[in-house]
Amino acid sequence: MKILTVLTYYRPHTSGLTIYAERLARAFAKRGHQVTVMTTQFDPSLPREETLDGVKIVRVPVAARISKGVLAPAFGWVATQLVAQHDVVQMHLPQFDAPGVALRGRLFGKPAVLTYHCDLLLPPGLFNRFVNGVVTFMNRLSGFFANHIVTYTQDYADHSPYLSHYASKLTPILPPVELPTPRPGAVEAFAAEHRIRERKPVIGMAARFAAEKGVEVLLDALPAILKQFPNAQVLFAGTYQNVMGEQQYAERLMPRIREYEAAGHWTFLGNLDPEQMAAFYPNLDVLTVPSLNSTEAFGLVQIEAMLNGVPCVPSALPGVRQPVTMHGMGRVATIGDAADLAESILTVLNEPGKFKGDIASIRKSYDPDSIAAEYEKLFERLMGKTS
Repeated sequence: MKILTVLTYYRPHTSGLTIYAERLARAFAKRGHQVTVMTTQFDPSLPREETLDGVKIVRVPVAARISKGVLAPAFGWVATQLVAQHDVVQMHLPQFDAPGVALRGRLFGKPAVLTYHCDLLLPPGLFNRFVNGVVTFMNRLSGFFANHIVTYTQDYADHSPYLSHYASKLTPILPPVELPTPRPGAVEAFAAEHRIRERKPVIGMAARFAAEKGVEVLLDALPAILKQFPNAQVLFAGTYQNVMGEQQYAERLMPRIREYEAAGHWTFLGNLDPEQMAAFYPNLDVLTVPSLNSTEAFGLVQIEAMLNGVPCVPSALPGVRQPVTMHGMGRVATIGDAADLAESILTVLNEPGKFKGDIASIRKSYDPDSIAAEYEKLFERLMGKTS
């Protein structure tokens, strides 16, 4: 099968969406499919074309940026050529160009499948409100032209204003999750570098430093946590400097964080590659995902943590609450409620034995090969309908 995957950003850009897309594309390639990823050349230093892990990557040059999006004038021309050459088109939303790609799928008789990752909610402001409106309209067009839509969980779909319009062509498929085995001594080296033995328990957060991630909720919860565990520390893995569109948010929170940093209660780790993340998780006592809105639909990092035996405390957002609800490894906290987040984290820290799960079963449920097989069944069914 020739599979064309289309999305605005692909690796090395780091986000839950790009990690998902990369894992799925690699899994398709390992299963013997011809896989092409069409994306934008968001960084001019990246090659226009290359092949990584059996996946061909085609990057379209960017002419301008609008908020968190990009304008790539040649995108439609390249999409026309690539859609014609492939058997099925898989798009990752949110994506401004998806309606045109989905329409091309219809015109060429190629099944077009959307994977809907989350809603797009930009920070307040007249211009961002306009951008939100445009993206919502384009997503609606994409859903109309697409043959089918995939979402992570039925829980998220049931609460999504967007997905509720397309219930008749919707299939929940769990996301692909995998981590490499840490190199010998890597976990111990990580512990020594960050003085884990002295600064326990360790609360992990793995995310971009962005308003929707709820960093301030964790900050507001820390005093109550430190009252019971004076040596506790937060390890924050992910981009935290010069995050697009988040400068004001960072400026507001950084003075408080710097105080915790100086006292040894907060450490920014920056972006970690998969091998570094494999050493990060085993050093945690709990991972928290205190996200605030529907731009978070699941929280892949929760499954990565659970695969390392680490319980999680997410907010009660639809979809985000599902890993803990499904697997019992943690406790769900009220959205935006720092007191409840602190209480939930403390409960998990004080009674870790209550939050152990069936790691082998979890690994099997999210194995990229299994997820790719689910997509294959969907693609084959749709190809049968369009042939």
